[in-house]
Amino acid sequence: MASVTVPPRRRQRGDRHMFSTSDDTAMVSQLKATHSPDGRDIDVKPLLHIIEDVFSRAQPNIPAPVQGAQAQMEALDDKAFIAGYGDMIELLAYTINKITCEISCKCSSSADAHTTTMAIFNMVSSYLWDAKVALALAAFAVYYGEFWLVAQLYPSNSLAKSVAVLKQIPEIVERADSLKPKYEAIGNLIRAMINVTKCIVEFKELPPQYISPDAPVYETANALIPTASYWIIRSIVACASQIMGLLSMSYESVSTTTEAWELSSLAHKVNNIYEHLRKQLDLCYQYIDEKRHVEAYRVLCHLFEIPHLDNMKIIRALIYLKDDQLPLLEGSSKKRVGTDVLRRKNVLLLISDLDISQDELSILDQMYVESRQHPGRLESQYEIVWLPVVDRSTTWTEQKQQHFEEIQKMMPWYSIYHPSLLDPAVTRYIKEVWHFDKKPKLVVLDPQGRVVNPNALYMMWIWGSMAFPFTSAREESLWREESWRLELLADAIEPLMFQWMQEGKCICLYGGEDMEWIQKFTATARAVAQAAQVPLEMLYVGKSNLKEKVRKINAAILDQDLSHVLPDVTLVWYFWVRLESMWHSKMQHGKMVEKDPIMQEIVTMMSFDASEQGWAVISLGPDMAKAKGEMILNCLNEFNVWKADIGVKGFVQAINDHLLRLQTPHHCNRLILPGTTGSIPDQVVCAECGRAMEKFIMYRCCTD
Repeated sequence: MASVTVPPRRRQRGDRHMFSTSDDTAMVSQLKATHSPDGRDIDVKPLLHIIEDVFSRAQPNIPAPVQGAQAQMEALDDKAFIAGYGDMIELLAYTINKITCEISCKCSSSADAHTTTMAIFNMVSSYLWDAKVALALAAFAVYYGEFWLVAQLYPSNSLAKSVAVLKQIPEIVERADSLKPKYEAIGNLIRAMINVTKCIVEFKELPPQYISPDAPVYETANALIPTASYWIIRSIVACASQIMGLLSMSYESVSTTTEAWELSSLAHKVNNIYEHLRKQLDLCYQYIDEKRHVEAYRVLCHLFEIPHLDNMKIIRALIYLKDDQLPLLEGSSKKRVGTDVLRRKNVLLLISDLDISQDELSILDQMYVESRQHPGRLESQYEIVWLPVVDRSTTWTEQKQQHFEEIQKMMPWYSIYHPSLLDPAVTRYIKEVWHFDKKPKLVVLDPQGRVVNPNALYMMWIWGSMAFPFTSAREESLWREESWRLELLADAIEPLMFQWMQEGKCICLYGGEDMEWIQKFTATARAVAQAAQVPLEMLYVGKSNLKEKVRKINAAILDQDLSHVLPDVTLVWYFWVRLESMWHSKMQHGKMVEKDPIMQEIVTMMSFDASEQGWAVISLGPDMAKAKGEMILNCLNEFNVWKADIGVKGFVQAINDHLLRLQTPHHCNRLILPGTTGSIPDQVVCAECGRAMEKFIMYRCCTD
């Protein structure tokens, strides 16, 4: 068959409105003149489900409704339909059929598209904007669905075949390939209309308690709704005109390319409207989320201010319960559990980000497991719950998920099942009220949900489970009973230490990173102890934040048999973090260096670690002596000067007295305080001379 050149079809008079840049303000004014809602509030979502179902079944290139809605449609039988959707359709059927007739009539007579659109708006003047567009879409779905219903059934149904012949549908079906661009253009426009309609429905359902009509983001989005509604119904008229054109024109008079281009241009406009409306809706949701978070934050603040019978309201406010899922993971079984497992218990909230160190987890794990070995003891009556605080402004990647799960697997205590279960309001509370800033915290809640210690991690590092119930009052009580002694300084980092004490041995702790000094000091100390007939045990406790270097020094000390070393560098970390914890713990209770003897000793030890020299602490019974590397080595080298004092004063006191004689006014002590919010004082005095130390700011990144 010879090819036929088809001249472009003359545009309808209304086409100039479709593609011109007409004054939208005038058009919106016309629309608003037709808008006179009578107060009826119709839930149009079920109607949209039916509309989407019609479009998806009628034409293959239009996607089906979302899975839930499609399953809902598939499950409908006649009785369910009558009982559910039927009531709503019965109320709207007259209006829908009326609009269908208007579309059919006006499109058949080639009426002006704008005039037809405004006529439909007049027919739905008493409805809200979402109902207007839904009713118009439903009317078009009837028109469009009837066309394709006959087209699909006529090969196998006699009635459909007769109707199809009268409508010339077989001829249209035979020309399917040549009409494909038009079908695709109609399908694309229908998709765009449905997307915009869903946005309008979403906008209408925004919760008024969180966003008011005078909110700027609401006003901006609301201003787009009339224009969006207009172009949806205008697009319906355009699509119906194209369907009517298929039924009323011969093959020779159809120009599919031009008409497809016109539909595509209209789809482009509707898609642009969708993008603008979607953007404004997203801003509305962001505004609503902020309002919700503010409200949730206020509720949370109020909850912590009032008394409760138990801790459940507090726990459930902190750990978001979504869809009744079990929000906690039990550490030993790795099974999900509910918050009831924490009812009326002392709960320690371990708050950290995903960068919590292996050292911290290792020591805390050891303390927790030890406490579980004697579940009947008072100091074992607590639970730990890990609350990971993550940055919600960054994407939660698979890599982050894996890292989170790796940390979670290491924990024998409870943890939140996923960081997303921590509401933004809770994260804000943790940061603003509990002052969390990267460094882990252990916030203590008593069985009634009251915060009894804003950070018991320092207590845990210093005294372990013996600090139960981890209250601030208990912390003060422990400090009142405490004095500066070797047991406080070293705790149980070396199990043999208590045996050495019982045997009456002199114990020397020393540190630093100068291997040459270590060799000289250990040899000299051993020789002096032997000469003084004092049994001596020495233990190297390294230096903070130099894990790899300390590991090498440990190996060298053991190889040369210079002294004892801690078997794991994690214990070296623990030794120094306990000292830092003592500092923070004292600072939490307002203790000052110049007025607190223990604080003075803590500052001295921390200044030892900050110096470039080695250092040593020598203890025998209640007496302790300490000095930096050069000073203590000089003192030991001058043993012959002070050895006569040992018989009268004792070994350690004789060392102390000679250290005082060696002391000069000239000294340079450095003190590096760990930067934790709220615990860095404006002034620190030198533990050696009592003068105020100069203040510097240091930033450090240590990957050792």
